Amino acid sequence: MKIKCAIFDFDGTLFDSMYIWEEIGDVYLRSLGKEPKPSLRDEIRTFSLYQAACYMKKEYSISLTPEEIMAGINEKIEHFYLYEVLPKPGALEFLSEIKRAGILMCIATASDRKQVEAALSRCRMKHFFEEIIACSDIGHGKDEPVVFRKAMEHFGADRSTSLVFEDALHAAKTAKADGFKVVAVFDKSEKRQEELQRTADFYLSDFEHTEEFWKFADAE
Repeated sequence: MKIKCAIFDFDGTLFDSMYIWEEIGDVYLRSLGKEPKPSLRDEIRTFSLYQAACYMKKEYSISLTPEEIMAGINEKIEHFYLYEVLPKPGALEFLSEIKRAGILMCIATASDRKQVEAALSRCRMKHFFEEIIACSDIGHGKDEPVVFRKAMEHFGADRSTSLVFEDALHAAKTAKADGFKVVAVFDKSEKRQEELQRTADFYLSDFEHTEEFWKFADAE
C-alpha cells in the first residue's frame, strides 16, 4: 500500500459533535446579553476558535479579549467533550483497520487540542494518533492548507502518500486545491453533499461499510 499517513478531522468526521459547534456561538453571545444574528452560524462556520472569537469581539462590541472569549466558549463546551461526545458508529473499528494496514494517523482539527484529547482519551482512541495538530496552535484555519501540510510533514510524507479525511466542504476544497487526496466523510451538518462528493477522491458514507474504501486505498 502506498498510503503512508491518514490525516483525520475530528468534529463531524470521527466524532458526532458538529451540533455543539453550530449552537455554541448563539449560546455564548446570549450569556453576555447579546442577541446573535440569524446568520451567525454561517458566518463563523469555517473559522478556527480564535478567528470566531475575533469576529464576535468586533461584530458584537465585546469588551473581552479574544483569549477571554475563547476561554468562555471553551468553558461551556468543555463538559461536552469531557463527558458526552461520542465517536461515529464504526469509527473505532475503522481506525483499528487503518492501524493494522500500517498507515500512521494524526488529527488536524479546528477544535481545542485539550478538548479533543479529552474525548479521545475517554473513548480509548488516543493511542491511534501520532499527533494532534490544532489550528489554534499554528494560527491558521482550514481556509488555508497549513494544518494539512504540518500533518504531512510530521510523518515525512508527501501529498501522494497522504489521505485527508474531512466532512466539511470548505476544508475538503482547501486540501484538494493544495494537491492532497481527500476522503469525504458524510455528516448531516454539511448540506452540500453532492458538491462534497465531486470535490473528494473518495466518498465514505459511514464507517460501517468500508469495503470500497479499501479497494480505493489499495489502488492508490
